[in-house]
Amino acid sequence: MIRQAVSLISIFLICSQCYGQPVVEPANIKQLHILEDSLVSLSNKFINSENEQDRKNANELFIKTLDATLNIKGSFTYPFDSLRTISVQTSPDKHFRIFTWLIANQDSTFHYYGTIQTENLALLPLNDFSSGIKHPEDSVTSAQKWYGAAYYKIVPVYYPKLYYVLLGWKPNNSATTKKVIDVLSFTNDKPVFGMPVFERGGKTKKRIIFEYTRQATMHLNYEQEKKIIVFDHLSPPNPGLKDHPETYGPDLSYDGYHLKIGKWIFSEDLDMKNLPDDHDIDYNDPKVLKEQDKATAKKAE
Repeated sequence: MIRQAVSLISIFLICSQCYGQPVVEPANIKQLHILEDSLVSLSNKFINSENEQDRKNANELFIKTLDATLNIKGSFTYPFDSLRTISVQTSPDKHFRIFTWLIANQDSTFHYYGTIQTENLALLPLNDFSSGIKHPEDSVTSAQKWYGAAYYKIVPVYYPKLYYVLLGWKPNNSATTKKVIDVLSFTNDKPVFGMPVFERGGKTKKRIIFEYTRQATMHLNYEQEKKIIVFDHLSPPNPGLKDHPETYGPDLSYDGYHLKIGKWIFSEDLDMKNLPDDHDIDYNDPKVLKEQDKATAKKAE
């Protein structure tokens, strides 16, 4: 069971966007390198260990080590290139970074973890409250009641007020996977998730959630030139299974949300030619990474 759960953990790991880095003291760089090595070791344990308590223990130490690391001067621009088992995303305006990851539970469900690091090194931890949010598409939540996901894209929107669209991947259980379009804004420097900006058929949602069979792959990405969030249209194999998300999958058509005056307006049956696949973006399965590391070590012998 645990082996099946761990096999789901193919976190979207998008390379951090390149940007100029201020001068960092050599001593700080050395310390960041050392701590990054510790983070890599701990993250491999909470991804690959077969024992649930071992995963939890490694994750607790990982959180403490990450907090210490992100408090070091210069850490905001440190790339964490070796830390490939969690997602590290920087906002395009360089105001914050968000670290997200997930841990497999014994029952094949998952728990999410995250923290936001601001440009002035403030740390804003995120507490996964997914199971306690009864109507997530209609809820505005705080960092303490976060609808957890592993984010792989940040899209800033500047009108009528600055907010950020977050695209996330959310393995759910042994039967289904979810993807999420969420919104992050800041009120008095505190993160707020969800905003009534998604309009479809006269109804407004605060976030969008897709659920489908874990055997399928769903495209969900942002097309900058067209200002549109594009995604696979999901459907069951027959109408009689419409209440069974574990049967849903892409049907070779695309829908989307167009940005218009700060709102996202639903459009269906998009004509999308040469559409890039978000799975073509660099990401790594922790199990694959482990085998690659073994092969590299063997060659070095």
